[in-house]
Amino acid sequence: MYIQKVLSNGIKVVAERVPFVQSVSLGVWVANGSRYEKEEENGISHFIEHMLFKGTEKRTAEQIAVEMDSVGGQLNAFTTREYTCFYAKTLNDYAEKAMDILSDMVFCPELSKENMDLERRVVLEEIAMYEDSPEDVVYDLFAETVWRDTAMGRTILGTPEALSAVTPDSMRGYMKKHYTSKSIVLAAAGNFGDDFFDKLDEHFGQRGIGSDIPALTGAEYKAANAVRKRDFEQVQLVAGFEGIDVFDESVYALLVFNNVFGSGMSSRLFQNIREKYGLTYSIGAGHSAYIGTGTFDISAAVSPENTAVVAELIAKEIKRIKSEGLTEDEIERAKIQLRGNYLLANENVGARMQAIGRTALLGRPLRTQDEVIGLVMSVGRGDVMDVIDRILNTDTLSVIAAGPIDSVEGLFS
Repeated sequence: MYIQKVLSNGIKVVAERVPFVQSVSLGVWVANGSRYEKEEENGISHFIEHMLFKGTEKRTAEQIAVEMDSVGGQLNAFTTREYTCFYAKTLNDYAEKAMDILSDMVFCPELSKENMDLERRVVLEEIAMYEDSPEDVVYDLFAETVWRDTAMGRTILGTPEALSAVTPDSMRGYMKKHYTSKSIVLAAAGNFGDDFFDKLDEHFGQRGIGSDIPALTGAEYKAANAVRKRDFEQVQLVAGFEGIDVFDESVYALLVFNNVFGSGMSSRLFQNIREKYGLTYSIGAGHSAYIGTGTFDISAAVSPENTAVVAELIAKEIKRIKSEGLTEDEIERAKIQLRGNYLLANENVGARMQAIGRTALLGRPLRTQDEVIGLVMSVGRGDVMDVIDRILNTDTLSVIAAGPIDSVEGLFS
């Protein structure tokens, strides 16, 4: 049973009481990520994530770390294209400590020039690290290619040029515009007391913040091919398709389909390409859903000399599943596996907090475990065939590669 509240300043709260644990996970979810940025601001959302750990008006960066470590707690954050999340997990005795630290970080960051110049170097090192990662390079190229000159097509980390222009004043101005009562959701899961919400209001609800809703830019998927030639040992290959958006209820059929097709060691892609032929170590498929757009991709890391044959084998699996679909036995096994994965994940209060926080922030319906499992178990063969026909649409196929390769023309045909 979920508890939903609204704090005195308009911030929404969603929580799930889990009485059989001794911990609480609390997250501050902000509807702000790289998709909300202008081109000249690219990377500022992720930069903010870093800077909020660098000290507040009453705590240094070291004090933030020491205070959380001293109670055995965990503190972290992440930034995506559509949201940023700052979160803490502590024993339930120290839940208010987590509230105090998180609210201090989000509402009272110091943002000194000295710390900003120092942390900018850290972010630039992070960008350099990602540039050495074939998987990160190919997925950034995929986004850049299919979403073109939109915010969705830009990297989450930003560019050195855009980051060099960020100042303490410009960051404060950005946060004032984007960190508002309409863009923030607090999510909690764990064993908390009856006074939990009063304490949340004390720490978060008394803050004077704006109430505007930041604008979200559009992002139309357009199929195209692209290559980024790099001096990697392998070719990182992606066959991407237009997927579903975050509000599409066919997600449950998609999960069943991909459980058989490309998710995990028992999937067709893994068994029929890696295990049977030994031509790749890494191969799989997955979907990414966003507001109004989404992608489905099949990826593999292959030696240059094996690129064409692996692409041919993947194309063969695509054609096979489009023509034959899944058997009833495969569908039932997939549903049982998905049910098990879901229940095991939800034994962790951090996973529960993240699930309800993201759901509430994006405006999707909050569903109980039984409701989610019911939707998975009700998926039929016709639902799966419909989603296969819709997702594996060759009209939306985009072939993307990074590494020692000159062209992707003719691959997957």
